[in-house]
Amino acid sequence: MLTELLQGTDAGGFLIIQDTASCSGRHLLKSFINAVLNREEAVHVLGFEVSEEELKDGLKGSPIQRLHFHNAYTDPLGWTDHPAFTVHQFCLVELAHLVKQTSHPKPPTLVIDSLSWILRHLSPPAVCKTLQQLRKGGAVRAIIGLLHADMHQRGTVGSVCHLATSVITVVPGIRGDEAVARITKRSKSGKVMQDEEVFSIKEDLKVIVQGKPSQLGPKQTDPEEQETDPTANLTFNLRLSDTEREAKQKLALPFVFSKEKKTALLHSGPGSGRILYEPDANDDYDQEDPDDDLDV
Repeated sequence: MLTELLQGTDAGGFLIIQDTASCSGRHLLKSFINAVLNREEAVHVLGFEVSEEELKDGLKGSPIQRLHFHNAYTDPLGWTDHPAFTVHQFCLVELAHLVKQTSHPKPPTLVIDSLSWILRHLSPPAVCKTLQQLRKGGAVRAIIGLLHADMHQRGTVGSVCHLATSVITVVPGIRGDEAVARITKRSKSGKVMQDEEVFSIKEDLKVIVQGKPSQLGPKQTDPEEQETDPTANLTFNLRLSDTEREAKQKLALPFVFSKEKKTALLHSGPGSGRILYEPDANDDYDQEDPDDDLDV
């Protein structure tokens, strides 16, 4: 499925590459840029986190003349008099005007490096609104965004990923030069497809898919998904031995009726239910006023 996504994103598609501090997704992002350029399409990059030189490193063999870098790295908040691009320009009107300045006949692909930088300075609803307008407005053919999942609350990540047609979560592989791509793809009909693939990236930014994690070794588990044992660091033991467990199973609880007790209660013998009272010699009983002992 990773190869299929690299070969072409559908018009109106929105791809998110989701990474963490333990495994960067920027090399995979550059591989997607390289694949788009090789399809003779134009690419506009909103660069917030790396410089133009660093982004283009490794893309020298690509038709780089169709890559348009909008420098938001030098002055992202507009503190100087003439900033190239700021985070406050992340809106439909500004972005549509930006991508129309090039003479390429087809709508370009917009690459956002990264969505995390924008989400730290703009509200998530405003960012989601702009992304949705870009998808539906036709100003760009597709959107590819890098998102650092461990920088945001889960609700923020979920809101942005809900807009995406495809999400690639990058986690570390078994070997240092490998990574695992956990892919979720939504078709136009609403069908959701999921897959996991082990991949590596060559120096020319070509992606080599090596197979499924189950075919290459033990399945990698995301540290956030690992279940923690709440009894691991206690100073006392909450677990039962086999002997204690057997004794517990044999223990008769006071509120649990045995078969014999149920039978005795449901099938009472003769004389049951009668109250027998023998008067005491000291009883003061007056037939005329049986309740005189209640008078005060």
